[in-house]
Amino acid sequence: MVKSAYIHIPFCKSKCHYCSFISFDKLELKKDYLKKLEQEINTYYSGEILNTLYFGGGTPSILEVEEFANIIAHFNMSKDTEVTAELNPDGHYGKDEISQGLTFAYLRGLYDVGINRISLGAQTFDDDLLKQINRRHNSKQIIQAVENAQKAGFRNISLDFIYGLPNQSAGMFFDDLQKAIKLGVQHISLYGLSIEEGCYFYNHNPQNLPDDDEQADMYLGAIELLTSNGFEHYEISNFSLPDYNSKHNLNYWNNEEYYGFGVAAHGYTNDIRYGNKETIEDYIQNPTDHKFEKFETQKDKLEEEIFLGLRKMSGIDIQKINNKFNIDFENKYLIALKKYEGLNLLKKTKQGYAFTPNGVLVSNTILSEFID
Repeated sequence: MVKSAYIHIPFCKSKCHYCSFISFDKLELKKDYLKKLEQEINTYYSGEILNTLYFGGGTPSILEVEEFANIIAHFNMSKDTEVTAELNPDGHYGKDEISQGLTFAYLRGLYDVGINRISLGAQTFDDDLLKQINRRHNSKQIIQAVENAQKAGFRNISLDFIYGLPNQSAGMFFDDLQKAIKLGVQHISLYGLSIEEGCYFYNHNPQNLPDDDEQADMYLGAIELLTSNGFEHYEISNFSLPDYNSKHNLNYWNNEEYYGFGVAAHGYTNDIRYGNKETIEDYIQNPTDHKFEKFETQKDKLEEEIFLGLRKMSGIDIQKINNKFNIDFENKYLIALKKYEGLNLLKKTKQGYAFTPNGVLVSNTILSEFID
């Protein structure tokens, strides 16, 4: 039974230089888009009580409080449902198109309509770096957003950071993390800069990028810094205080089914992985027509169980995999397991196998050997 839903809000006031996600500066289409989003939800959602509901983007904070409330009202939830909204620290753009940062009033409104977890795209506290990557906020707005959210009642706040930015040193990155810890947030996500086709940096070759070794030092240093300050490293890119793991993301990494609603959203239901149309205009024309659907074979499911499961630092449970897929995991993957255990990139656990910190750095190479 599907227990999670993702909602894509594909609007952005401007594009960050590292971003290749699907988003558009077409706010004049927002009203029509939200109508069609409700149509898609009503077509596919079967009324299950959700464990998680997640608003991603784009920039969900472009929505009015009432617009969030209208979407949330379509779903059945319990008092324990985790409802997350990604927000930008530069704030909410209301009808006057003037940002005042994430105000207490706006955040309290979100809290009152049922959102109980927020994820802020901080990226860095360094104002010069923020300008270089074309973020719309400054460091003061990050701090103000967190403080306003805490006053509004939020007790589950996540900050995203990027490492490996142009002209960024390891010391600068670690300073960002220290500031986040002092703010009292419960969750921190870290992403190495990845320059993909479709982003500004792909076509404008940024200078003074930290090399692979420097990025690795940043990542390994961050693990040491955060875990020594009480954060659990529970997934490759994610750290949380005890009991504050992202339930929504764990649903993905546990290879469970989920709905995906909105432009370019992906979902996984009834053994079918699907993706939605990737322009707002195409989506508005027919919001219930998926761009693609792919039936999952047992082979597909096994491979996904492995490479999604290994993203968790607890690793994979081989007994569960053996029972689920009627295989002998250690026999089937004997060569790869021996190879990477010997290189101290995989380690044996009570339940199965997990990456070592150094294994995470070459995880894509390792995972390729578990795919036929």
